[in-house]
Amino acid sequence: MAELPEPSVQARALARFLLTGVRPLADRLVLGGTRLRAVRELYDSVGFTPLPRGTRIRAVSQSHGYGEVTGLWITAREADERAGALLYLHGGGFVLGSLRTHRHLAAALSQATGLPVLLLDYRRAPEHPYPAAADDTLAAYHWLLDQGHAPGRVVVAGDSAGGHLVAGLLAELTKARAPMPGAAVLFSPFLDLTCADLDARDSARRDPYIPPARAREVAALYAGALGVDHPRLAVLRGSKRRWPPTLVQVGDTECLLGDAERLAAAMVAAGAHCELEVWPGQVHAFPVFFPIVPEGRLAIQRVGVFVREATATELAA
Repeated sequence: MAELPEPSVQARALARFLLTGVRPLADRLVLGGTRLRAVRELYDSVGFTPLPRGTRIRAVSQSHGYGEVTGLWITAREADERAGALLYLHGGGFVLGSLRTHRHLAAALSQATGLPVLLLDYRRAPEHPYPAAADDTLAAYHWLLDQGHAPGRVVVAGDSAGGHLVAGLLAELTKARAPMPGAAVLFSPFLDLTCADLDARDSARRDPYIPPARAREVAALYAGALGVDHPRLAVLRGSKRRWPPTLVQVGDTECLLGDAERLAAAMVAAGAHCELEVWPGQVHAFPVFFPIVPEGRLAIQRVGVFVREATATELAA
């Protein structure tokens, strides 16, 4: 694939803004306290972007053998609902993030891949610790299969904490010897909930966006009584042999970069196909910022190419 570009003026400006304006606030913020509702409302109100013309949206709320499935079915004008589906799991540290914060990204992914997107409204911590969100993810995947979508035409994707949910789903399907999706896409995945090397990375190069203390806090809120080192949450462990072709996009400014690198190494060692893209100068989950960062738009275009090629290969096989 083509060489990744150096950061644009817009990307550098975003990194400076996050480092000087958002990171100091995040260093002090406590998400598990009584102000969580206000923090969620603030998070939901920032950066809302209108959707591309012709995008169709309908609410999904269905009971299913695996549980409730709630979210938005988002279809770009160019997308074909008969071609398959993409299940998207939003980030936000298992605590923040919503349909509102990520529907613009879901619409862009539908446009790039030609697939309708189920943007899942999974249950969030601390009100609903593990395994609530993981159970909702599994229910959504099986719901898509029950709608008639062949597994090889289903793509699972997520950013940050949503990346953990994707990896957890693939691990669960592996254990159950269940049909795997045709492809997976991870943006800046948060995979090691012990946060073992985040402080060292942040000390070597300060993450503009994600403080290690906040990562540890949300990991603990999500893990609940199990604890962050419980084997059921250790998605970097276990066999990756049956995992589908996977694209991982991450910025080189991130303290979470090591999670992406470890996942890619584990998949390659297992003989699975993984493409790891480390984007120079980009911040955590930078494709979410595609309305203002051109590299985010390019990253989404590359996702479209990857998904079309991967699912075509899976069907041919």
